[in-house]
Amino acid sequence: MNLQSKLNHLLKQVEKPARYIGNENHIVRKDPQQVKVRFAFAFPDLYEIGMSYMGLQILYHILNEREEIYCERVFAPAPDMEQLMRAEDVPLFTLETKTPAREMDFLGFTLQYEMSFTSILDMLELAGIPLLAAERTPEDPLIVAGGPCAYNPEPLADFIDIFLIGDGEESLPKLTEKYKQAKARGMSKTAFLEEIAGDTGVYIPSLYEVSYHTDGTVKAYIPLTDKTPAKVQRCLIDDIETVDFPTEPIVPLIETVHDRAVVETFRGCTRGCRFCQAGMIYRPVRERSKETITDLAMRQLESTGHEELSLLSLSTSDHSQFEELAVELMRQCKAQNVSLSLPSLRLDSFSFRVLEEIQGYRKSGLTFAPEAGTQRLRDVINKGITEKDIYEAVEQAIELGWKHIKLYFMIGLPTETDEDLDGIAEIAKNIVQIHRNSGKGGRFTVSVSVSNFVPKAHTPFQWISQNTTEEFNRKHNYLTARLKIKGVNFNYHDDTVSTYEAVFARGDRRLSRLLLEAHRQGCKLDGWSEHFDPEKWKKAVEISGTDIAFYTARQRSFEETLPWDIIDASISKDFLRKEAEKSLAEITTKDCRWGCAGCGINRRTKCKQGGIYHA
Repeated sequence: MNLQSKLNHLLKQVEKPARYIGNENHIVRKDPQQVKVRFAFAFPDLYEIGMSYMGLQILYHILNEREEIYCERVFAPAPDMEQLMRAEDVPLFTLETKTPAREMDFLGFTLQYEMSFTSILDMLELAGIPLLAAERTPEDPLIVAGGPCAYNPEPLADFIDIFLIGDGEESLPKLTEKYKQAKARGMSKTAFLEEIAGDTGVYIPSLYEVSYHTDGTVKAYIPLTDKTPAKVQRCLIDDIETVDFPTEPIVPLIETVHDRAVVETFRGCTRGCRFCQAGMIYRPVRERSKETITDLAMRQLESTGHEELSLLSLSTSDHSQFEELAVELMRQCKAQNVSLSLPSLRLDSFSFRVLEEIQGYRKSGLTFAPEAGTQRLRDVINKGITEKDIYEAVEQAIELGWKHIKLYFMIGLPTETDEDLDGIAEIAKNIVQIHRNSGKGGRFTVSVSVSNFVPKAHTPFQWISQNTTEEFNRKHNYLTARLKIKGVNFNYHDDTVSTYEAVFARGDRRLSRLLLEAHRQGCKLDGWSEHFDPEKWKKAVEISGTDIAFYTARQRSFEETLPWDIIDASISKDFLRKEAEKSLAEITTKDCRWGCAGCGINRRTKCKQGGIYHA
């Protein structure tokens, strides 16, 4: 029985067969015999999650624009499908051609979340590919990884052949083009890795030896060839206005997490929140013009039939032409009976007018993200929002008829005390009181969501100790008691998951032992609460001998060589250190639209903010 016949048999037995069928509108069809390089874009999660990721659509489109490159898709199977695949000896396969993943030239994983790392190992095993890079043969595909978690590549260093750091629209086509030429010359994969080691944004972990001090901290990275750079510089596109963007994205066969047309308005952020990795690693801000965004949006809506349009950015209303853009999109969406979603808005008077027009009488919840319960702690994290801002926006929202306010906070932030937790309850209580005082009446609710702070690489808090699982648990219990307020709902994240997330967010390559053992214990799809198994992880920690506190609760010194120091993210370590010191002194840094903060990005590219090029 061939692979397609086996699949036809299996798909009759699984919950959502459309996850594995392919054949959606706008998929790319090529003759595999006529292309030179075959690339499988692998998303280490379920189809519904992966097809909601715009980066997949962008890179799929850009690679397939090249006649001799064929990019196909691979997703992690759901447990029911995986069980059948293992029982029937069906390997991991691509959706486009049902080709076993092991037969591709590249298997490229996107790293969006640390808790997906075990799913990467599970997918490699399902594909019949040795987990460890050192154990693979020339017949195995090259394993590539990129995305935000690649900015600390070390926990996966023993499993990945090539990391691509930075903007993949440029680095990925270059990689595949170079491989095409190397393949034509009959070059070995080992020689190919050595040849590309000096390319911008390319990190080959096997070409470095890592030494450690007796206390377990990193001593040095030693390049093993002359071409291997001492630091890997992130790939950075200066201008995204002309970067190709898909107007005919693949339309999923089943409902996905984000089932809508999406256009990226700009990349980067100027606000400088000290906890935010994305705000640091995606600098500088690079915008698409209002005209380009509108054109891309309308063409995408026309080609897909989606009934909702959303804009993608870290802070939508920070676009320099936001007001004109919002008015134009509202006009065109209204004419086509398409709903418009504008996430991450500054809640000023214009934004409220936009929301009023978009939502009208069907007002969904309004979201605020104070992040911390007191002004002192908001200054520590450089949030740039005051209680006056929050309460004035709430008053305006209630006046316009909103009945549900969502509040997002983090706990475990540096210098946090119980007084800061009291502040969370105080804000929620005051918002309920504002509604009572308004005389509006009717049902009104406040939802308080709390996530656990996880320190991330290349941020001012990369040196900070994380709260222990027990301390997170204590704080949640403390908040639960104080948020027993009529009209207030409270929910929070799993404490144990946050601890493991932190381990891999700031870990080194010795964590391969923990990942291998977690895989042996059956850990996978760990970002899903129904699949995460703390007992399996606990056993993996014990067997691998991993010191969890070394990676989480330990305060690092500014002088320590950090595992991710091998990556130059374009933001200077000196800037991050100064921001860390300012945070402890509760000193804020202004939004860099109003003056250069000296982050170091100008070493790489001109940073244009507020119409001024900063020297």
